[in-house]
Amino acid sequence: MTRSRITGIAFHVPERVVTNADLEKLMDTSDAWIVERTGIRERRFVEPGVGPADLAAEAAKKALADAGRRVEDVDFIVFATITRDYMFPGSGALLQERLGLSTVGAMDIHNACSGFVYALATADAFVRVGQYRCVLVVGAEVQSTGLNLSTAGRDMAVLFGDGAGVAVVEPSADESRGVLSCVMHAEGAHAKDLWAEAPTSLVMGRFTQQMLDEGRGYPQMNGRQVFKHATTRFPEVILESLERAGHTLDEVALIVPHQANKRIGDAVAERLGVPPAKVFQNIERYGNTTAASIPIALADARDQGLVKPGDLVVLAAFGGGFAWAASVVRW
Repeated sequence: MTRSRITGIAFHVPERVVTNADLEKLMDTSDAWIVERTGIRERRFVEPGVGPADLAAEAAKKALADAGRRVEDVDFIVFATITRDYMFPGSGALLQERLGLSTVGAMDIHNACSGFVYALATADAFVRVGQYRCVLVVGAEVQSTGLNLSTAGRDMAVLFGDGAGVAVVEPSADESRGVLSCVMHAEGAHAKDLWAEAPTSLVMGRFTQQMLDEGRGYPQMNGRQVFKHATTRFPEVILESLERAGHTLDEVALIVPHQANKRIGDAVAERLGVPPAKVFQNIERYGNTTAASIPIALADARDQGLVKPGDLVVLAAFGGGFAWAASVVRW
Protein backbone atom coordinates (compact mmCIF):
# COMPACT_ATOMS: atom_id res chain seq x y z
CA MET A 1 0.00 0.00 0.00
CA THR A 2 1.13 3.54 -0.76
CA ARG A 3 2.19 5.67 2.17
CA SER A 4 0.37 8.99 2.63
CA ARG A 5 2.08 12.34 3.20
CA ILE A 6 1.11 15.84 4.23
CA THR A 7 1.99 17.89 1.15
CA GLY A 8 0.50 21.19 2.31
CA ILE A 9 -0.47 22.77 5.62
CA ALA A 10 -1.98 26.13 6.54
CA PHE A 11 -4.24 27.84 9.06
CA HIS A 12 -6.65 30.72 9.27
CA VAL A 13 -7.81 32.59 12.37
CA PRO A 14 -10.27 35.46 12.73
CA GLU A 15 -8.91 39.00 12.76
CA ARG A 16 -10.51 39.87 16.09
CA VAL A 17 -7.97 39.50 18.91
CA VAL A 18 -9.43 39.04 22.40
CA THR A 19 -6.86 39.67 25.13
CA ASN A 20 -7.01 38.75 28.77
CA ALA A 21 -7.59 42.44 29.46
CA ASP A 22 -10.72 42.25 27.29
CA LEU A 23 -12.00 39.34 29.39
CA GLU A 24 -11.34 41.30 32.60
CA LYS A 25 -14.17 43.62 31.49
CA LEU A 26 -16.62 40.69 31.25
CA MET A 27 -15.80 38.64 34.34
CA ASP A 28 -13.92 38.61 37.62
CA THR A 29 -10.52 37.55 36.33
CA SER A 30 -7.11 38.99 35.56
CA ASP A 31 -4.33 38.61 33.07
CA ALA A 32 -2.05 37.22 35.78
CA TRP A 33 -4.67 34.64 36.86
CA ILE A 34 -5.23 33.41 33.28
CA VAL A 35 -1.54 33.30 32.35
CA GLU A 36 -0.57 31.45 35.53
CA ARG A 37 -3.23 28.76 35.08
CA THR A 38 -3.29 28.38 31.31
CA GLY A 39 -0.41 30.22 29.63
CA ILE A 40 -2.90 32.05 27.39
CA ARG A 41 -2.53 35.78 26.74
CA GLU A 42 -4.90 36.19 23.79
CA ARG A 43 -7.19 34.29 21.47
CA ARG A 44 -9.24 34.97 18.32
CA PHE A 45 -13.02 35.27 18.16
CA VAL A 46 -15.17 35.31 15.01
CA GLU A 47 -17.57 38.06 14.09
CA PRO A 48 -21.31 37.15 14.13
CA GLY A 49 -22.36 34.90 11.26
CA VAL A 50 -18.96 33.24 10.71
CA GLY A 51 -18.85 29.48 11.21
CA PRO A 52 -16.26 26.68 11.15
CA ALA A 53 -16.84 26.00 7.44
CA ASP A 54 -16.03 29.64 6.65
CA LEU A 55 -12.76 29.52 8.57
CA ALA A 56 -11.92 26.14 7.03
CA ALA A 57 -12.51 27.42 3.49
CA GLU A 58 -9.85 30.12 3.96
CA ALA A 59 -7.38 27.67 5.51
CA ALA A 60 -8.07 25.10 2.77
CA LYS A 61 -7.25 27.56 0.00
CA LYS A 62 -3.94 28.39 1.68
CA ALA A 63 -3.11 24.72 2.27
CA LEU A 64 -3.83 23.79 -1.35
CA ALA A 65 -1.59 26.63 -2.54
CA ASP A 66 1.10 25.37 -0.16
CA ALA A 67 0.79 21.90 -1.69
CA GLY A 68 0.83 23.25 -5.24
CA ARG A 69 -2.66 21.89 -5.85
CA ARG A 70 -5.87 23.34 -7.20
CA VAL A 71 -9.25 23.06 -5.53
CA GLU A 72 -10.33 20.71 -8.35
CA ASP A 73 -7.66 18.21 -7.28
CA VAL A 74 -9.45 17.46 -3.99
CA ASP A 75 -11.39 14.19 -4.03
CA PHE A 76 -12.42 13.87 -0.37
CA ILE A 77 -12.82 15.94 2.81
CA VAL A 78 -12.47 14.82 6.43
CA PHE A 79 -13.65 17.62 8.73
CA ALA A 80 -12.95 17.44 12.48
CA THR A 81 -15.05 19.75 14.66
CA ILE A 82 -17.30 19.74 17.73
CA THR A 83 -18.78 23.15 16.89
CA ARG A 84 -20.26 22.36 13.48
CA ASP A 85 -22.25 25.12 11.83
CA TYR A 86 -25.57 23.34 12.36
CA MET A 87 -26.85 20.28 14.20
CA PHE A 88 -26.84 18.73 10.73
CA PRO A 89 -25.62 18.45 8.03
CA GLY A 90 -21.93 18.18 8.80
CA SER A 91 -19.52 21.04 8.21
CA GLY A 92 -17.60 18.94 5.69
CA ALA A 93 -20.47 19.22 3.23
CA LEU A 94 -20.65 22.98 3.79
CA LEU A 95 -16.92 23.30 3.11
CA GLN A 96 -17.34 21.25 -0.07
CA GLU A 97 -19.97 23.73 -1.28
CA ARG A 98 -17.86 26.76 -0.34
CA LEU A 99 -14.95 25.38 -2.35
CA GLY A 100 -17.18 24.59 -5.34
CA LEU A 101 -16.41 20.88 -5.28
CA SER A 102 -19.72 19.61 -6.66
CA THR A 103 -20.26 16.02 -5.43
CA VAL A 104 -16.90 15.28 -3.77
CA GLY A 105 -17.48 13.21 -0.61
CA ALA A 106 -17.20 14.76 2.84
CA MET A 107 -17.45 13.44 6.38
CA ASP A 108 -17.30 14.95 9.86
CA ILE A 109 -15.41 13.63 12.87
CA HIS A 110 -16.95 14.78 16.15
CA ASN A 111 -14.09 13.84 18.45
CA ALA A 112 -13.19 17.04 20.25
CA CYS A 113 -9.50 17.68 20.96
CA SER A 114 -8.22 14.51 19.28
CA GLY A 115 -10.37 15.08 16.19
CA PHE A 116 -7.59 16.17 13.86
CA VAL A 117 -5.39 13.15 14.60
CA TYR A 118 -8.40 10.85 14.10
CA ALA A 119 -9.12 12.68 10.83
CA LEU A 120 -5.51 12.30 9.69
CA ALA A 121 -5.65 8.57 10.43
CA THR A 122 -8.85 8.33 8.35
CA ALA A 123 -7.29 10.15 5.41
CA ASP A 124 -4.14 8.04 5.70
CA ALA A 125 -6.21 4.85 5.44
CA PHE A 126 -8.11 6.13 2.39
CA VAL A 127 -4.89 7.08 0.60
CA ARG A 128 -3.10 3.86 1.54
CA VAL A 129 -5.77 1.67 -0.02
CA GLY A 130 -5.96 3.87 -3.10
CA GLN A 131 -9.53 5.09 -2.64
CA TYR A 132 -8.60 8.79 -2.68
CA ARG A 133 -5.52 10.69 -3.82
CA CYS A 134 -5.99 14.23 -2.50
CA VAL A 135 -7.74 14.56 0.84
CA LEU A 136 -8.38 17.74 2.81
CA VAL A 137 -7.93 17.03 6.53
CA VAL A 138 -9.59 19.81 8.47
CA GLY A 139 -9.72 20.92 12.08
CA ALA A 140 -11.97 23.94 12.59
CA GLU A 141 -13.83 25.35 15.57
CA VAL A 142 -15.93 28.33 16.59
CA GLN A 143 -15.97 28.06 20.37
CA SER A 144 -16.60 31.71 21.21
CA THR A 145 -20.33 31.63 20.49
CA GLY A 146 -20.86 28.81 23.00
CA LEU A 147 -19.02 30.20 26.03
CA ASN A 148 -20.41 31.63 29.23
CA LEU A 149 -18.47 34.90 29.18
CA SER A 150 -19.20 35.75 32.80
CA THR A 151 -17.65 35.11 36.18
CA ALA A 152 -19.76 31.97 36.55
CA GLY A 153 -18.20 30.50 33.41
CA ARG A 154 -14.71 31.92 33.59
CA ASP A 155 -12.85 28.65 34.22
CA MET A 156 -13.81 27.44 30.75
CA ALA A 157 -14.39 30.75 28.97
CA VAL A 158 -10.78 31.93 29.29
CA LEU A 159 -9.47 28.80 27.56
CA PHE A 160 -10.98 28.77 24.11
CA GLY A 161 -10.47 30.48 20.77
CA ASP A 162 -11.65 30.14 17.20
CA GLY A 163 -9.66 29.02 14.16
CA ALA A 164 -9.05 26.45 11.46
CA GLY A 165 -6.14 24.41 10.18
CA VAL A 166 -6.05 22.25 7.06
CA ALA A 167 -3.62 19.63 5.79
CA VAL A 168 -3.50 18.27 2.25
CA VAL A 169 -2.83 14.53 2.34
CA GLU A 170 -1.67 12.70 -0.80
CA PRO A 171 0.28 9.59 -1.78
CA SER A 172 3.98 9.90 -0.98
CA ALA A 173 6.45 9.53 -3.82
CA ASP A 174 9.10 8.71 -1.19
CA GLU A 175 8.23 5.72 1.01
CA SER A 176 10.52 7.02 3.76
CA ARG A 177 8.41 10.18 4.18
CA GLY A 178 4.84 10.59 5.30
CA VAL A 179 2.52 9.24 7.98
CA LEU A 180 4.38 6.40 9.69
CA SER A 181 1.88 5.46 12.40
CA CYS A 182 -1.45 6.40 13.94
CA VAL A 183 -2.60 5.30 17.39
CA MET A 184 -6.06 6.06 18.81
CA HIS A 185 -7.72 5.38 22.17
CA ALA A 186 -10.88 6.33 24.05
CA GLU A 187 -12.32 5.88 27.53
CA GLY A 188 -15.99 6.81 27.65
CA ALA A 189 -16.18 6.22 31.40
CA HIS A 190 -14.84 9.78 31.71
CA ALA A 191 -17.16 11.38 29.16
CA LYS A 192 -18.82 13.64 31.72
CA ASP A 193 -15.51 14.96 33.03
CA LEU A 194 -15.24 17.10 29.89
CA TRP A 195 -18.47 17.68 28.01
CA ALA A 196 -21.33 19.89 26.91
CA GLU A 197 -24.57 18.18 27.88
CA ALA A 198 -26.95 20.04 25.59
CA PRO A 199 -28.42 20.25 23.04
CA THR A 200 -29.18 16.57 23.50
CA SER A 201 -31.40 14.03 21.74
CA LEU A 202 -32.29 12.57 25.16
CA VAL A 203 -34.96 15.22 25.75
CA MET A 204 -37.75 16.60 23.61
CA GLY A 205 -36.75 19.84 21.94
CA ARG A 206 -33.05 19.10 22.57
CA PHE A 207 -33.10 21.65 25.43
CA THR A 208 -35.34 22.06 28.48
CA GLN A 209 -35.94 25.34 30.25
CA GLN A 210 -34.16 23.90 33.29
CA MET A 211 -31.10 23.14 31.16
CA LEU A 212 -31.08 26.72 29.88
CA ASP A 213 -31.50 28.16 33.37
CA GLU A 214 -28.66 25.99 34.72
CA GLY A 215 -26.29 26.78 31.84
CA ARG A 216 -26.00 23.12 30.84
CA GLY A 217 -25.38 24.05 27.20
CA TYR A 218 -21.99 25.48 28.14
CA PRO A 219 -18.88 23.27 28.23
CA GLN A 220 -18.08 21.76 31.63
CA MET A 221 -14.81 20.30 32.88
CA ASN A 222 -13.48 18.44 35.87
CA GLY A 223 -10.11 20.16 35.69
CA ARG A 224 -8.36 17.90 38.19
CA GLN A 225 -9.34 14.73 36.31
CA VAL A 226 -8.48 16.18 32.91
CA PHE A 227 -5.02 17.29 34.05
CA LYS A 228 -4.33 13.94 35.73
CA HIS A 229 -5.35 11.86 32.71
CA ALA A 230 -3.83 14.20 30.11
CA THR A 231 -0.39 14.21 31.69
CA THR A 232 -0.49 10.40 31.79
CA ARG A 233 -2.04 9.63 28.41
CA PHE A 234 0.00 12.14 26.38
CA PRO A 235 3.39 10.51 27.14
CA GLU A 236 1.92 7.01 26.82
CA VAL A 237 0.45 7.56 23.36
CA ILE A 238 3.50 9.44 22.09
CA LEU A 239 5.77 6.53 23.04
CA GLU A 240 3.27 3.97 21.70
CA SER A 241 3.07 5.72 18.33
CA LEU A 242 6.86 5.89 18.09
CA GLU A 243 7.18 2.17 18.91
CA ARG A 244 4.63 1.34 16.24
CA ALA A 245 6.55 3.45 13.73
CA GLY A 246 9.84 1.80 14.67
CA HIS A 247 11.44 4.97 16.04
CA THR A 248 12.56 6.31 19.41
CA LEU A 249 12.02 9.57 21.25
CA ASP A 250 15.59 10.76 20.72
CA GLU A 251 14.99 10.75 16.94
CA VAL A 252 12.08 13.19 17.19
CA ALA A 253 12.69 16.73 15.99
CA LEU A 254 9.45 18.17 17.38
CA ILE A 255 6.34 17.12 19.30
CA VAL A 256 3.22 19.09 18.34
CA PRO A 257 0.54 18.50 20.98
CA HIS A 258 -3.05 19.66 21.17
CA GLN A 259 -2.90 23.11 22.74
CA ALA A 260 -5.03 22.46 25.81
CA ASN A 261 -3.14 24.27 28.55
CA LYS A 262 0.51 25.32 28.80
CA ARG A 263 0.81 23.59 32.16
CA ILE A 264 -0.14 20.30 30.49
CA GLY A 265 2.36 20.86 27.67
CA ASP A 266 5.12 21.64 30.18
CA ALA A 267 4.24 18.55 32.24
CA VAL A 268 4.38 16.33 29.13
CA ALA A 269 7.87 17.59 28.28
CA GLU A 270 8.98 16.94 31.86
CA ARG A 271 7.53 13.42 31.99
CA LEU A 272 9.08 12.51 28.65
CA GLY A 273 12.41 13.99 29.75
CA VAL A 274 12.73 16.24 26.69
CA PRO A 275 13.63 19.95 26.57
CA PRO A 276 10.57 22.25 26.64
CA ALA A 277 11.61 23.60 23.22
CA LYS A 278 10.99 20.14 21.75
CA VAL A 279 7.27 20.40 22.63
CA PHE A 280 5.84 23.15 20.45
CA GLN A 281 3.30 25.45 22.11
CA ASN A 282 1.54 28.50 20.69
CA ILE A 283 -1.44 28.51 23.07
CA GLU A 284 -0.26 31.91 24.33
CA ARG A 285 -1.49 33.52 21.09
CA TYR A 286 -4.47 31.38 20.03
CA GLY A 287 -5.87 29.69 23.13
CA ASN A 288 -7.38 26.21 22.94
CA THR A 289 -8.92 25.79 19.48
CA THR A 290 -9.88 22.14 20.10
CA ALA A 291 -9.69 20.12 16.83
CA ALA A 292 -8.02 23.06 15.08
CA SER A 293 -5.15 23.37 17.53
CA ILE A 294 -2.80 20.73 16.10
CA PRO A 295 -2.97 21.85 12.45
CA ILE A 296 -2.66 25.50 13.54
CA ALA A 297 0.36 24.64 15.68
CA LEU A 298 1.92 22.41 13.00
CA ALA A 299 1.56 25.07 10.31
CA ASP A 300 2.89 27.72 12.71
CA ALA A 301 5.90 25.56 13.64
CA ARG A 302 6.65 24.82 9.99
CA ASP A 303 6.38 28.51 9.09
CA GLN A 304 8.86 29.31 11.89
CA GLY A 305 11.35 26.83 10.42
CA LEU A 306 10.98 24.36 13.28
CA VAL A 307 9.76 21.56 10.98
CA LYS A 308 11.99 20.80 8.00
CA PRO A 309 11.99 18.11 5.29
CA GLY A 310 13.14 14.81 6.75
CA ASP A 311 12.26 15.73 10.35
CA LEU A 312 10.45 13.20 12.50
CA VAL A 313 7.39 14.90 14.03
CA VAL A 314 4.87 13.54 16.52
CA LEU A 315 1.31 14.91 16.66
CA ALA A 316 -0.52 14.09 19.89
CA ALA A 317 -3.85 14.98 21.47
CA PHE A 318 -5.94 14.30 24.54
CA GLY A 319 -9.39 15.62 25.38
CA GLY A 320 -13.14 15.09 25.42
CA GLY A 321 -14.28 11.50 25.24
CA PHE A 322 -11.92 10.94 26.93
CA ALA A 323 -10.15 10.28 23.63
CA TRP A 324 -6.47 10.52 22.87
CA ALA A 325 -4.33 9.82 19.83
CA ALA A 326 -0.92 10.32 18.25
CA SER A 327 0.63 10.13 14.82
CA VAL A 328 4.27 9.94 13.78
CA VAL A 329 5.09 11.80 10.56
CA ARG A 330 8.32 11.97 8.58
CA TRP A 331 8.12 15.47 7.10
